[in-house]
Amino acid sequence: MGKVKIGINGFGRIGRLVARVILQRDDVELVAVNDPFITTDYMTYMFKYDSVHGQWKHHELKVKDDKTLLFGEKPVTVFGVRNPEEIPWAETGAEYVVESTGVFTDKDKAAAHLKGGAKKVIISAPSKDAPMFVVGVNENEYKPELNIVSNASCTTNCLAPLAKVIHDKFGIVEGLMTTVHSITATQKTVDGPSSKDWRGGRAASFNIIPSSTGAAKVFFSRLRMFVVLLWSLADRSLLSTVIRSMNVKLHC
Repeated sequence: MGKVKIGINGFGRIGRLVARVILQRDDVELVAVNDPFITTDYMTYMFKYDSVHGQWKHHELKVKDDKTLLFGEKPVTVFGVRNPEEIPWAETGAEYVVESTGVFTDKDKAAAHLKGGAKKVIISAPSKDAPMFVVGVNENEYKPELNIVSNASCTTNCLAPLAKVIHDKFGIVEGLMTTVHSITATQKTVDGPSSKDWRGGRAASFNIIPSSTGAAKVFFSRLRMFVVLLWSLADRSLLSTVIRSMNVKLHC
């Protein structure tokens, strides 16, 4: 069986980390990346030097031309298309597309990739209508006929597997979850205006900012894990990665 060929739409924080994982595996192959906002030179720079995860040292990375990156001897095609319907995934053989722009998160918008030749689309964020799967929780419910799925949020992926283990073993009656979230690209580097959320306008590197998370709703409405009381809190903190905690009341 050959390698599964993958394309990435959106070479931001998530897209670059997905690429790092793919390029270190033998069963999948990165064949294409689409991002209309950055050049191949800038893609190379951002991928190679990561402030959180360090410098890329597994393959030599260089630009072949304005439409091709070379990871060692492995060419990866680069597109700069805004409309996902127009991305020619089929030309590169990309079968699975990771939708990591954070924009095309519902089924109708994500389905645009299928028109370009992709067979499956994995949304790297919560979706209001696409089937949602978390490894360690409900991946066994996946059916081959599904061509658009969501991998849920970072919060849900951190919390749900642990909560499922506890619930299956003991039974959770109610719980309180706290997300200590890392700084995100939407926050401000210095205090500034934020009319809808005054606290959200505070400088990210100096403040722990209360925020919201929909992880508790995902547990009930999308993952159908268990029917208990679950509250969720979130803080935007002075961190580069995410921390979760959960306090639970168990069945005796």
